Amino acid sequence: MIGAIAGDMIGSPYERHPIKTRDFEIIVSGFTDDTVLTVAVANSILTGAGYAESIIDFAQRYPNSGYGASFRDWMWSGDPKPYNSWGNGSAMRVSPVGFAFETVDEVLEEAKRSAEVTHNHPEGTRGAQATALAIFLARKVGNKKIIRDEIAGRFPYDMNRTVDEIRHGYRFDVSCHGSVPESIISFLDSWSYESAIKNAISLGGDADTMACIAGGIAQAYYRDIPGWIVEAVSEKLPADLMEVVVSFQEKFGCGV
Repeated sequence: MIGAIAGDMIGSPYERHPIKTRDFEIIVSGFTDDTVLTVAVANSILTGAGYAESIIDFAQRYPNSGYGASFRDWMWSGDPKPYNSWGNGSAMRVSPVGFAFETVDEVLEEAKRSAEVTHNHPEGTRGAQATALAIFLARKVGNKKIIRDEIAGRFPYDMNRTVDEIRHGYRFDVSCHGSVPESIISFLDSWSYESAIKNAISLGGDADTMACIAGGIAQAYYRDIPGWIVEAVSEKLPADLMEVVVSFQEKFGCGV
């Protein structure tokens, strides 16, 4: 899942300053809510804690990480209930599910469970499921055509587009339906981990989340992230977050 975290950290400067080009230098910047909640999901899988319990725990440890207003109300409510969100927050945090489970059915069910504590709208759960399934297929099958066909067949997403075709008319969009397929296509059109991240950012949308989604899939598929990126992530993550990352990688064999 460090590929998803690195995607968040590389994409974060472009969330509010979008670009429409792949011609930029990769710099590992600060982490956002994407990273905090990805680690929270990994912690839940590792420890058996409920998804809501773990997500609230980590979000409250890092309360100024860029959460949306509805999520912020949820995390401090004291009695958290799903709020029918269709946003891409369910997809940005789900990558550990794609790495930890061993069948399609398990991945789809667990992704749904991780989403529904907040994102119980059908689009919110689909976004998480599609992202987790893409990661699972990337590591288990390793065939981009199969990944594209499976996502297109299971979800109401137009996967017959390229990054170059999407880029010109694309705008900032935090919905699952409007950002998850584009993030998966960013991976499908890539030839390396770095190119997947650049593709996602170059669309000019919700850059940190889209690079987080694409980065998780790219890690699973390429199994290679430049050492300097991994080192920079390790140096910038607080010790408690990095401890979960290391434990998760060791248990599920998804280090790079």
